[in-house]
Amino acid sequence: MTLVAAARRRRRGWIRRHRAGVLFGVALAAALALVLILQSMQRADGQDLSIRNPGPHGAMAAARILAGQGVAVHQTDSLQETLAAARKAGTDGSGSTVLVYDQRGFLAPDGLRRLLTETDRLVVVSPRLAALTGLGSTIRQAGVVPGSEQTLEPGCSVADAQAAGSISAEGGFLYTGGTVCYGAGGRGRGLYASAENGRLVVIGSTAVISNQSLAAHGNAALTLRTLGSQANLIWYLPGPGDLGGTPAPKTLAELAPAWSAFVAPWLIVVALFAMLWRGRRLGPLVFEPLPVVVKSAETAEGRARLYHEAHDVARAADTLRAGTLVRLAAALRTGATADSVEVAAAAARHLDRTLPEMLRILQHRPATEAELVRWAQDLVRLEKEVQAR
Repeated sequence: MTLVAAARRRRRGWIRRHRAGVLFGVALAAALALVLILQSMQRADGQDLSIRNPGPHGAMAAARILAGQGVAVHQTDSLQETLAAARKAGTDGSGSTVLVYDQRGFLAPDGLRRLLTETDRLVVVSPRLAALTGLGSTIRQAGVVPGSEQTLEPGCSVADAQAAGSISAEGGFLYTGGTVCYGAGGRGRGLYASAENGRLVVIGSTAVISNQSLAAHGNAALTLRTLGSQANLIWYLPGPGDLGGTPAPKTLAELAPAWSAFVAPWLIVVALFAMLWRGRRLGPLVFEPLPVVVKSAETAEGRARLYHEAHDVARAADTLRAGTLVRLAAALRTGATADSVEVAAAAARHLDRTLPEMLRILQHRPATEAELVRWAQDLVRLEKEVQAR
């Protein structure tokens, strides 16, 4: 027990001597953890079919598999950035495939036509009716996949579809025109349509590419063969910037320099240490008495002098009458809400005097200061008589 107690004392002494270093180390570890969390949050997002989204509706799995097969995958969010990346791939001599998923309809139809002209292959996922019409292709919308159909078979001569086999049909759209695969409901409608000699591909379901269903059936095979035919894959998710108009003002995070993301946690740590350092110098709160205590009689006298200097006889009379009625009501027990007539009636009964006489005293309105003084004396005598009985 003695050795254990000595070890504990030594440990406590070491902590006391090095507590500043321990606190600094803990703060440093917390700051590094915060930076790592912020960086991971910046890398990941929750946008559907984003290659930075590891969630069920993201497409990180497909992008990583393609990157592992030597395909350069680059995600963009504006038409100009996408066209620039496609031109760069064309200049280098390597082909490019552009995947477009415009969930909210930000991209104008003429933007799709430019992409089809300037890229080797354009893959459009679940396009809207206006997008297909503006694209100028023979592919058109033809309804949705019936709810009873969970998987679809290729049923066409396209090599990519034949190699992939059956795919998921959940929540898919159907198309006509061009070469149609994965038919549903008959009449030449399918989930997959190809036109322009294979340069344009329309896929009517995000489930084929998403993380959640990529491993099901032949989804992965169709995705990798459709998107991995060229050396470069530009993953284009149109954003508000494609709507045109005045650009939105930059936020504070965009205006701040890049190094502020690393300096900010250190500033927080320094601020915490400063609060601990300065906060220890503050003592307990001390209660002090008020410097001046004003008596109620002095307040009443000061107000009376103000009335006198202003020659406000009427207001002074109202103040005296109100105070007298309150005191008489309490003495006669007529209640706090009793008016002058009720108080006068109670006073008449109490003093065996007539009601008109009491009303003459309580409702009198003096016109001069001398008359105000005499009337005030009458009020005082009335109060004394009531309290005496």
